[in-house]
Amino acid sequence: MAIDHAQWDQLRAHAGNVFGSSLHFAIATTNADGTPHITPIGSLILGEPGEAYFFEVFARQLSKNLDRGSAVAVLGVISSSSLWARSLVAGHFSSPPAFRLLGVAGERRPSTAEERARWRRKLRFLRWTRGHDRLFGNLDFVRGLHLREVKPVRFGQMTSRFE
Repeated sequence: MAIDHAQWDQLRAHAGNVFGSSLHFAIATTNADGTPHITPIGSLILGEPGEAYFFEVFARQLSKNLDRGSAVAVLGVISSSSLWARSLVAGHFSSPPAFRLLGVAGERRPSTAEERARWRRKLRFLRWTRGHDRLFGNLDFVRGLHLREVKPVRFGQMTSRFE
């Protein structure tokens, strides 16, 4: 099932909250032996509906799995303690606190100047840190993701209004 524009716009807003609260998403793939592999990726960028990319930095096993054609699941959780505290007091979330995206990856390719600039704008608040260049100094390659389905993350009655 294709992801529509309204759904994607909502996901983009949630993705911004995920990044703002935890600085990463989890990308799950399957190893050659069938075991699961999960990688934290901070550089996930959502583009047009159903399309995303991330910079392939420090993701050796993830890259191997994607080169083999492994399916992809992306998990984003808004981990803001104030959101969770407010929601626990209220007995429900006012908006979905997490999402899952399912799809496949494209080929690893050189990043464009526009992609690098977009990522640098997103991280401008960390530019002054010593770790910034160590983590994000090499933005040479990206991997596209073709996401075909949104799967809700359910937290029982706390998220029943979104079902």
